[in-house]
Amino acid sequence: MISPRVRIGVLGLALLTALSAPTTATAAGPAAPTAGTAAPPTVEELRLDKAAPQEILRRSGFDTVTPAFARALDRARSYAEARRVVEREGRALWRRAVDRAQGRGPAGGDLSRDDDRPLYWARLGMTRELRGWEPRFGLDDARRAKLLDTLEQTSRGQTAVRYPHRKGLKRVLVTGFDPFTLDRDIRISNPSGAVALALDGTVIETASGPARVETAVFPVRWRDFTDGTVERALRPHLPEVDLFTTVSQGRVGRIDVERTNGAWRGGFGDNENTGTPETVPVSDPASQPQWTSTTLPYAAIVAADTGRFPVYDNTTVTEIPAQKVDRPDGPTPGSTARAGGGGDYLSNEIAYRATLLRDRLGLHDTLPGGHVHTPVLEFGAGNTTEVTDPRFVRNRLDIIAQVRAIVAVAVSASERARD
Repeated sequence: MISPRVRIGVLGLALLTALSAPTTATAAGPAAPTAGTAAPPTVEELRLDKAAPQEILRRSGFDTVTPAFARALDRARSYAEARRVVEREGRALWRRAVDRAQGRGPAGGDLSRDDDRPLYWARLGMTRELRGWEPRFGLDDARRAKLLDTLEQTSRGQTAVRYPHRKGLKRVLVTGFDPFTLDRDIRISNPSGAVALALDGTVIETASGPARVETAVFPVRWRDFTDGTVERALRPHLPEVDLFTTVSQGRVGRIDVERTNGAWRGGFGDNENTGTPETVPVSDPASQPQWTSTTLPYAAIVAADTGRFPVYDNTTVTEIPAQKVDRPDGPTPGSTARAGGGGDYLSNEIAYRATLLRDRLGLHDTLPGGHVHTPVLEFGAGNTTEVTDPRFVRNRLDIIAQVRAIVAVAVSASERARD
C-alpha cells in the first residue's frame, strides 16, 4: 500500500503499483438507491461469488456466517431489533475470527488458522445481505446506512477495544487492513490483517513488563477514510494508550518503519475501484500540515533482532519544493507533500491521520506512534491458482511473529526513553 517509486520487486509491483492510470471516482460502486429500497451489491461485494472466496469460506467454516446472519435478520420485527442483530452478529464475527486465529475453538476446516481472509469475505457476505434486505417493517436509506456502518465497526473490532485496569500493564493499539488489489489476484491475503487477529487481546512480555495489545482492522476504501473512520475509531483510545502503530503490507522482503507521512493521496484504485488524486481531506484543513512524523523508537527497532526480514528506518519522501523531487532524508521546510515514506496510498493515509490526530490531541511529545510496513505476502514459487501453500503460511506466520517482536522492542525502548 505504497507509492510506485518506493516499491521493490516484480511481485511488489504486481500487488501494489498502479500500472495503468488511476480509476476515477466516477467509477464508484453502484448507483444510489431510491429512498426505502434495497441497494445492489458494491464492486467489492460482487467479487464474493468468485471461486477463491467461496473456497476460503468453505475451508475455514465461515461459509455458515452469512446464512445465519440472514436468518437472524429475517426474525427482526423492528429497526431496534435489527440494530441489535447487526451489533451482535458483527461482534460475533470479529470474535470468531480472533478466536480462530489464536487457536481457540474448532478450526472449521483445513485453512491455516492465521488466515485473515475468512473474516474479510464473511463480512462482505453480511454487508451484501444487509444491503439487499427488505424487512417487513420498511427500512429507509438513512437507517440502512446506519446498520451497515454498525456492522462495519463491530466486525472490524473497532468497538471492542478494551484495556483492563491493571497496574504496570502497558497499553498498545495496533491496526491492520483488509486484503486489496483483488482484481489482480483474488487470493490475496493482507499480513497486517493477520497481525491484528493474532495480537488482539494478547499480552506481550517486554523488557519493561507486560503489554496488552488491542487491535482493529480498516477497509481499503477511500470513502471511509474521507468520512473519518480512522479518527472515529482511534480518538477515544489514543489518550489512554502507551504506544500505537498502524500496520500495512508494503515492500517485498523487508519491513519499514516509516519516518514521515504525507498529506497527499495518490488516487490508486481502492477495493471499490475508485480513487482521485488530492490532498488528504481532514477536519480544519486550514491548520493541516503537509507532513507528520513517527514518534516510534525507530532506531531501537531497526537495531533489534526481531526476525528474518530486514527492518529499515525509511526516511524517503516525494515533495514539491520548486519542482517535484524525491528526497532520501525527509522533507524540506515549506515543501508540499506528494508521498510519504509509505507512499501515497491508504497506508500512508492511515499513518498520516493517526499521527495528525496524536498531534492535535497534544500527545506528540508523550505518545510513541507511527506506521510499520510489513513485507509483501508471497505464495510459493509456481503457485498461481491455489488459495494457500506452505510458503504462503510460513511467510505470514513469520511476519506476525516479527511484528509482535517489534511491538515488544518499541514498548521497552519507549519506556526507557521516559525514564
